Amino acid sequence: MTFEELGLSAPIIRAVTELGFVNPMPVQEQVIPLLLAHDTDIVALAQTGTGKTAAFGLPIVHQIDIALKKPQALILCPTRELCMQVASDLASYSKYLKGLHVLPVYGGAPISTQASKVREGVHILVATPGRLIDLMERKIVRLDHVHKVILDEADEMLNMGFTDSITTIFESLPEVRNTLLFSATMPPEIARIAKKYMSDAREITVGNKNMGAENIRHICHIVHARDKYAALKRIADFYPEIYGIVFCRTRKDTQEIADKLIQDGYSAEALHGDLSQSQRDFVMNKFRLRNLHILVATDVAARGIDVNDLSHVIQYNLPDEAAAYTHRSGRTGRAGKEGISIAIINVKEKNYVRQIERTSGITFEWAKVPGGKEICEKQLFNLIDKIDKIEVGYKNIAPYLPIIKKRLDIYDKDELIQRFLSVEFNRFLDYYKAAPDIDIADHRSDSRDIGRSSGKAKEGYGKLYINIGKVDGLFPNHLMEIISEHVKDGRQIAIGKVDIFQKHTIFEAPLESMASLKALSNELVYDDRKIVIREDAEDGVSPAKRRDNYQGSDFKRQGERRSYNDRNSGGDSRNSRGGEGRSSRGDSRSSGGDSRNSRSDSRSSSYGDRRKQR
Repeated sequence: MTFEELGLSAPIIRAVTELGFVNPMPVQEQVIPLLLAHDTDIVALAQTGTGKTAAFGLPIVHQIDIALKKPQALILCPTRELCMQVASDLASYSKYLKGLHVLPVYGGAPISTQASKVREGVHILVATPGRLIDLMERKIVRLDHVHKVILDEADEMLNMGFTDSITTIFESLPEVRNTLLFSATMPPEIARIAKKYMSDAREITVGNKNMGAENIRHICHIVHARDKYAALKRIADFYPEIYGIVFCRTRKDTQEIADKLIQDGYSAEALHGDLSQSQRDFVMNKFRLRNLHILVATDVAARGIDVNDLSHVIQYNLPDEAAAYTHRSGRTGRAGKEGISIAIINVKEKNYVRQIERTSGITFEWAKVPGGKEICEKQLFNLIDKIDKIEVGYKNIAPYLPIIKKRLDIYDKDELIQRFLSVEFNRFLDYYKAAPDIDIADHRSDSRDIGRSSGKAKEGYGKLYINIGKVDGLFPNHLMEIISEHVKDGRQIAIGKVDIFQKHTIFEAPLESMASLKALSNELVYDDRKIVIREDAEDGVSPAKRRDNYQGSDFKRQGERRSYNDRNSGGDSRNSRGGEGRSSRGDSRSSGGDSRNSRSDSRSSSYGDRRKQR
């Protein structure tokens, strides 16, 4: 279906075509024909970024009587940012409807200016409840001719305490009108409003009620509370092209985190209620122009922010209400694009994360905080991509080339590359060369948590065991590199889920690739050690049983066969890797004593040293 087929007028079709609209989104396809053909009340449930503004905005501008210079449509928004954004969108839709005026009215701006524009004549009012009531009490705004009322982000409006204001406004509206309620979730308060102010409302649901958008990837990192900022920095470094919002609970936290990011060289600013309107506008303008890459905000300050193409939403603090997670994460992955929502939590918040999953219908990926090696690789590849895509100004550079070549002739190719990379990466390399592992190693309490293999492999896949793990510095991308480098016919094997344990890894591989991967066993070498790949015979065994079994399994290290049981026996022993007083799984727990068990290889010793430095 096209916008022409929806029945919109030619000037509107021309405007939306210039805006790049091609085909209606699902909520638009359902709502627009209904509003054009019938005088009906509608409750539309759809996530942020699914095209709700156009769904109600296009029919409104289509039906306005331009000759009548009175407010005929009223759109109520919870925040001034959303108010301005909706008004801007409606002005774009009505670009070629000569004489149609849209006016945003909101607090924080001079009321005299807004009053003057109302007196000049306005067809569509986009308003925050408080400022609208102020204008109504001053007898500046009258709602006698309003025949369409829209509550945009209705659930947010109720969360912000606008219930009484909405009641006051609706008491001043004509009895004969259409009421349209747009919301991301359907809490009981929304149902009560629909019952009180709407008549035989049609309910339109895009997706499932109270559910998060399907094109958003939800990731959860678990760290000690003291390591949250370090985790945030690593996430920002791991995604070099990040363009997103970091949510904090309080104004104080928001400003402190933003200040720290700025001091550490990140393009960041804070947005919270202590800022003046001019300061808020300045910050938001920078963010919309992408002169600012990270916006640190409170929920209240961020409500109504409508910015396209956000790559990430980071939950530095989880919201007080589980349903609010849907609103936060919905600011990325908009208009059908993919987005990432990341939660940084501590151990005490795990159950709350489970509640969010149940409430919103999403599933978190429990993931390890990126390590220094991963981050440096990601930054390096990002730089190489930039170099590959850069447009070279040959004519501008040509006059300088002779002297540059003369200065650089003393270096061979490899040294020149090393020096070039050092200019860009010394900061990262210095910062991360001794960076500790800030993940909480012992937070896994059920089969859905980080790193634990659970149940059978997905359809078409089997599980394989490989005798390297966390103590070897293994990450999923390293595993894929190891395998892809040794696949003889050069095929890229589609590795599935990867569960990395301390001393081994379980990963999923396509059934047709199982034999060829097992054939690589003892041919591969990692850190001068032969690699063993075998079928995971315990596919489907409970995680607790699997852990017990693997604690007693054997593996080869540099040709010497050493069993876990041998290493963990011997009486009074505490594994040196438990540098903070924690013993590793299956080591000192199974022994009866108290002395330290030293690791013979240098790799494990250095790992223990790094843990102690924390």
